[in-house]
Amino acid sequence: MCLDTIMISGTAGRNRKTVYLDNAASTPVDDAVIVEMIPYLKEQYGNPSSIHRFGRDTGRALQLARRRVADLIGARPREIIFTSGGTEADNLAIKGAALQARKQDPERRCIITSSIEHDAILEPCKALESSGFDIVYLPVTADGLVRPSDLKDTISKKAGRVALVSIMYANNEVGSIQPVAELASIAHAAGALFHTDAVQAAGKIPVDVNNAQVDLMSISSHKINGPKGTGALYIRHGVMLHPLIHGGGQEFLVRSGTENVHGIVGFGKACELAREKIGLYGAVRELRDYMVSKVLGGIAHCRLNGPDDQAKRLPTNAHFTFYGVNGEDMIIKLDEYGFAVSTGSACSVKKQKPSHVLKAMGFSYEEITGSLRITLGLQNTREEIDSLVQALSEIVGELRSLSPFKEKYD
Repeated sequence: MCLDTIMISGTAGRNRKTVYLDNAASTPVDDAVIVEMIPYLKEQYGNPSSIHRFGRDTGRALQLARRRVADLIGARPREIIFTSGGTEADNLAIKGAALQARKQDPERRCIITSSIEHDAILEPCKALESSGFDIVYLPVTADGLVRPSDLKDTISKKAGRVALVSIMYANNEVGSIQPVAELASIAHAAGALFHTDAVQAAGKIPVDVNNAQVDLMSISSHKINGPKGTGALYIRHGVMLHPLIHGGGQEFLVRSGTENVHGIVGFGKACELAREKIGLYGAVRELRDYMVSKVLGGIAHCRLNGPDDQAKRLPTNAHFTFYGVNGEDMIIKLDEYGFAVSTGSACSVKKQKPSHVLKAMGFSYEEITGSLRITLGLQNTREEIDSLVQALSEIVGELRSLSPFKEKYD
């Protein structure tokens, strides 16, 4: 990806190129994806439900995209339901499974999830709780990992009443990769379905629905260099969900509404490219590790958060706490220097609330407010990381010098 050089005001006249390091929030759309989408914004504008040539052409494009998405996660095309994104896929999985279970067995009204899930899981769980469902939130370790023993203990206490277990594949803030296959096996032994939000994981690490033993899996296009507004839910053959959107019965009667054809075409191409490029994330992991060593070695009173075992962390993720500094102040200053980073989930930043993920991991208020998430993509380089670390060192030093507790960090 070509990065423009811009003049940043307020940085002593330095010329710096803009460097994007917030790939967990969204990723740049691949040029090949855009090229594939354009015909479906211009010439191929038919409704895929129509039976004339225009409709048949767009219908074939949907089926190709469905196969490409399925291939990325080891599924069958018929098991892929297109949605408007990861949030809708999560809602369809959680609410659809819960409502279907209640219809089949009124006693199965318990849903188990973790305390560090994305809001796209937590909010539908809250909605179901208000309508009589029993929601259990599993704790996590200081590394951000769910203990299988906690799930097993919880299920034993809710014998015969658990309809669904939903544990994310990898966390969007600290990058912790959960033992999904082991957790799914525990859920199945109790007769419950297992869903995983794989929005952060798919396309960055090998993800296979059969190896993971999941019944439901959510993925999103814009996390893997595809367009926004498109996602998918994998539904294992034989699993029934109660539809949330009723209408013409598109998407195998599970999700009605005319499909976002150009977005789905782009999503499919992005999945094809992600499958081809999955091996390149080894180099991203090396670059991430290089950045971590430079930050920890060059900036005092700094800590890396998440799993100590880097194999249990997404290759793109590094999450730090800088003591004595406010994370939002760092983001603003880094933006002035030409670096885009974040403190956590872009989907909940407007709520201006402390990270529920870090709270669940046992962080203090100071540790939460001093956090910074840096997430790399295939486009990032070592030169960019060197520039980032230099800028970060200057910024942390400047902000600490203004702190009323600066003596503590001298």
